[in-house]
Amino acid sequence: MHRRRFLSTGVSCGFALGLGAGIGLSALRPAQAQQRRAPESYEDALRRLPQMNALLIQKGDQVVFEAARQSGGLDRPTNIKSCSKSLVALLLGAAIARGEIADVTARLGDVAPDLIPRDATAGVADITLQDLVTLRAGLAGTSGRDYGAWVASDNWVSYVLRQPMIAEPGGRMIYSTGSTHVLGAVLAQVSGLSLLDQARSRLGAPLGIDIPPWTRDPQGYYFGGNEMALSPRAMLTVARMMRARGALEGRAVIAQDWIDASFEPRTKSPYSGLAYGYGWFLSQSGYVLARGYGGQVIAIHPARDLAIAIASDPTLPARSQGYFGDILALLNGPVLDA
Repeated sequence: MHRRRFLSTGVSCGFALGLGAGIGLSALRPAQAQQRRAPESYEDALRRLPQMNALLIQKGDQVVFEAARQSGGLDRPTNIKSCSKSLVALLLGAAIARGEIADVTARLGDVAPDLIPRDATAGVADITLQDLVTLRAGLAGTSGRDYGAWVASDNWVSYVLRQPMIAEPGGRMIYSTGSTHVLGAVLAQVSGLSLLDQARSRLGAPLGIDIPPWTRDPQGYYFGGNEMALSPRAMLTVARMMRARGALEGRAVIAQDWIDASFEPRTKSPYSGLAYGYGWFLSQSGYVLARGYGGQVIAIHPARDLAIAIASDPTLPARSQGYFGDILALLNGPVLDA
């Protein structure tokens, strides 16, 4: 049996998960966004925010609100974009629990040396899986304006590992889908299962949710950190499992100690200011969130016993001073009052 080590953090972000909401919205988004009128109710959010396609809120065992803009929208798979990163993080926890990886300090050069190209940037072999899952690999990012060139390359993993080292691994957060894609490829190598098969057997089956196939890179690795699809109801099921610290209806799905370690702040987003654990954002008001482009959200608030799923138009941006700010206002207003 391999020893599992998830590591506590020395990062001090002033976050108090489980202590309730004792802070204003100003700590979560820029001052200029405060001029936007916050949603006054769930119905108001759907009516006034046309980008929002579905909203589900559960408190305890009761679903207090569920609605979709289109008929059947609660059960139709939707692109969850970078919420995929949070699911890949859960699959890392599953691999550690199965002894396929010793712990998060495992080095890339030890667990998956075949992924490293001969002309890789010096030092990439020493990047740990913790660096990858917390987006602190130190390599120049492949998201935003650099995304197109990356996904047009003939080898996505090699492209990432050839990027210049612009920070110390394990240091500051560099938001990069390339980091979680490399992590997904590592998980495929150590488990002998594709990321799709892992997602279906280690999350989908025990949660009772469908996970359709999604994009693969030129080498056949499923995209680690983007393009996964879940229905809004499946998103809520993931949230319920997270709220129950890795279990669903009494059945363990992901190891509780991995979930607890995921809730510890380890770095901070330079864009939203939200703290970040193992693949999950952490708000000062007590939320744990997966966040995807366009306004996809899987969220829990442990102290208020809340689980939330929000599906939005994946083709439109959702910036902290815009639509994502509206989502935070909804979460910190009407939802906390549920």
